[in-house]
Amino acid sequence: MNEGDRASPSITGRGSASNPRNRFEKIEVEPDPAEMGDEPRPETVYLRDHSRSIIATNNSPDIGFDASINPYRGCSHGCSYCMGGDTPILMADGTTRRLEDIEVGDEIYGTQRRGVYRRYVKSRVLDHWQTRKAAYRVTLEDGTELVCSGDHRFLTEKGWKFVVGDGRGEGCRPHLTANNKLMGTGSFSQAPQESLEYRRGYLCGVVRGDGHLASYRYVRASGANGDQHQFRLALADAEALERTASYLLDFKVVTHRFVFQRAVAGGREMTAIRTHAQKAVEVVKDAVVWPVIPTTDWRKGFLAGIFDAEGSYGSNTLRIHNTDPEIIAQIVESLQALDFEFVVEIASKARRRPMSVIRVRGGLREHLRFFHLMDPVITRKRDIEGTAIKCNADLRVASIEPLGVRKLFDITTGTGDFIANGVVSHNCYARPTHEYLGLSAGLDFESKVLVKEDAPGLLRRQLASPRWEPKVLSMSGVTDPYQPVERRLGITRGCLEVLAAFRNPVVVVTKNHLVTRDMDLLSELAGHGASAVAVSLTTLDDDLRRIMEPRTSRPVRRLAAIRKLAEAGIPVGVMTAPVIPGLNDHELPNLLSAAAEAGATFAGYVPVRLPGAVAPLFEDWLERHFPDRKEKVLNRIRSMRGGRLNDPEFGSRMKGGGVYAEHVSRLFGVSCRRAGIERGRFPKLSAASFRRDGGVQPGLFD
Repeated sequence: MNEGDRASPSITGRGSASNPRNRFEKIEVEPDPAEMGDEPRPETVYLRDHSRSIIATNNSPDIGFDASINPYRGCSHGCSYCMGGDTPILMADGTTRRLEDIEVGDEIYGTQRRGVYRRYVKSRVLDHWQTRKAAYRVTLEDGTELVCSGDHRFLTEKGWKFVVGDGRGEGCRPHLTANNKLMGTGSFSQAPQESLEYRRGYLCGVVRGDGHLASYRYVRASGANGDQHQFRLALADAEALERTASYLLDFKVVTHRFVFQRAVAGGREMTAIRTHAQKAVEVVKDAVVWPVIPTTDWRKGFLAGIFDAEGSYGSNTLRIHNTDPEIIAQIVESLQALDFEFVVEIASKARRRPMSVIRVRGGLREHLRFFHLMDPVITRKRDIEGTAIKCNADLRVASIEPLGVRKLFDITTGTGDFIANGVVSHNCYARPTHEYLGLSAGLDFESKVLVKEDAPGLLRRQLASPRWEPKVLSMSGVTDPYQPVERRLGITRGCLEVLAAFRNPVVVVTKNHLVTRDMDLLSELAGHGASAVAVSLTTLDDDLRRIMEPRTSRPVRRLAAIRKLAEAGIPVGVMTAPVIPGLNDHELPNLLSAAAEAGATFAGYVPVRLPGAVAPLFEDWLERHFPDRKEKVLNRIRSMRGGRLNDPEFGSRMKGGGVYAEHVSRLFGVSCRRAGIERGRFPKLSAASFRRDGGVQPGLFD
């Protein structure tokens, strides 16, 4: 059973309930339990992140920093961008396979930009799983159909676009609209059924194209009958020999395999199959006779066989060569019957038997249709790697139709994309802040943490660069810099040491008491007006904390951290985020009062946000932990988000709107005034003391 197939009961110490495999290299380090609660916890796996940069930029006007340092990334790509299980995926051998049948390790085609064009390249499947999501049917003008979730992304002539939008106006994510053109070749053709007629056709094509089939009658010197019967097929590609031998067995013909020609310089070894039995040779002759009225299956088999024997593919050109006029006539008739465009060229007129070359026209779209419709078996002749993604097919979006909730599947690949029913399809992504990791949306977000072990070195190089303009950095802009493993790895501390050396201003946001370990560095920076800490405090109820944030410091420990930081002269505040209506919103007065008493001087809040794949995870979490309050909570969120669970628009996404959002805002403001705490994000920090050399001699870290 795949991990995605498992039921989703609550997992102690976790918020999500599914755990597909990941593709990153493990770091054999276990978390220190000292910072955690006393509940049992599933294993956490830490994975090396080999990114070559450490500072991420931000262009959102809703966030109070321009750049952030992310030593750890706790989110990962996941199940939200899924497709129907019967979607055909282009495999590296040129065949197709249903998405639900794909396995980890399979080789498929993805794409990469090389020069001017994006081109097809081979890639490995790194992960595969399933989920249930609201599905949509995307229909293109040429008839191509794709069933996928609304969060799936396709490559269009204007870049990557989601299937459906999420929001309105400037902040709305790019999504498909009528007449957007998808990139690719369009729908794949169905592979042929290996019927008796198909097998006869294949044998006819491969044997007539490259075989030796004859009987010789003569009398020996002794007067005895010396008749000889021979069938032999010699090829450099084992796939075609194996298929031929298998099909002949269906006709009770047993062949023997032998080396026909050893490999020589510039040439490959050729292997052959043969039989000299008179009855067997007669059966082969009967199997390859020209039919009076060829069936469609026979034509497909014949074209597959003659292509394996006499065809070639390269530089986006598909050709079949032969000198036999009868064979050329059959190829022409079969291609015409199957609606292919082609030209017949004479390659060698001077020969006694001129070489005719049939070239299939229409580019990669028609070449793939040929491969899939006929199913020739020689892999190297179906290799499209390096071919540019250019096609004249009408792949404009005709309609997008909601289908309701369905079982959907997805994969992660090395290239970050794959070819789904002829169009370029983006990999799965889990939560929107981690769209380039390749992991999954559920339990991976919490149990598979990417670690940038060389973050301090990367940070030092960037700060020492003449191009660096000193500015406030947030640590971290995405996930908590004080992951449990930080106690052992010390990556966040290493980054703070660099920041202190350069005196570059930093704001630290964390849920964990471990931040107090680094008070010496934060205090040093605070002496230059260059540091502040915001401790996230979502509830004073430890039972609720265990459910909401099970692997974080207890409320009492967070308040203790605020007190220690304030006593050390480090500007410290509190972030009451997320505020979840119906769960913890009523705690705002007590939260702010307790934080102010501990020494917090500023406070901020953010209503719960549910972008992309976070929404279904949150709904599942509510169903498991608060089924009686689920609808109340969701309805209040919708009332704050214009009737939706998420509002992606700048200016409103961090505050919400409507009557209930105004109520939360007023409650927060009144609570701040009563507690004597400043309402706002962070104090203004200074970069005036920044020093380019980081306090060391030039060249020391070159």
